[in-house]
Amino acid sequence: MTETSGPILLWLSSRYENLELAQAVLSHLCRQAGVGEETEHWIGVALREAVANAIKHGNHQDPGKRVYLSFRLEGDDLMIVVGDEGEGFEPGDVPDPLAPENQLKTSGRGIFYMKTFMDDVSFSRGELGGTILAMRKSLRPVEGGKGVETR
Repeated sequence: MTETSGPILLWLSSRYENLELAQAVLSHLCRQAGVGEETEHWIGVALREAVANAIKHGNHQDPGKRVYLSFRLEGDDLMIVVGDEGEGFEPGDVPDPLAPENQLKTSGRGIFYMKTFMDDVSFSRGELGGTILAMRKSLRPVEGGKGVETR
């Protein structure tokens, strides 16, 4: 891959049903880029966590607030941006899910998963408030068969 594709921009109401739409767009892009099913699955986990966090924690499930999504294929990279219209947060204040006191909790692993499955994850404040999450995944296959699974 050397071309740029996109961006694809979406504004979604803060409803969990919209996770399926975000996933469908990701699947379409992954097929276009020749990304294998396993890699697509793990990128999808990161995407679903990001959108769910924007809905739940950012917008407090207020359907009047929106979640912004941007998908872009840029060279060998897939770029995903997720934004909310909430009050924002400090990522450093999120408890470590691997700490012994947090390991049995049923929530709090979303950022950990995003950082595990994507190559770069960064947070910033939106111009009008909220949180902007940017994620990047390299889709460049590594020689010798190790690395990103492509079709």
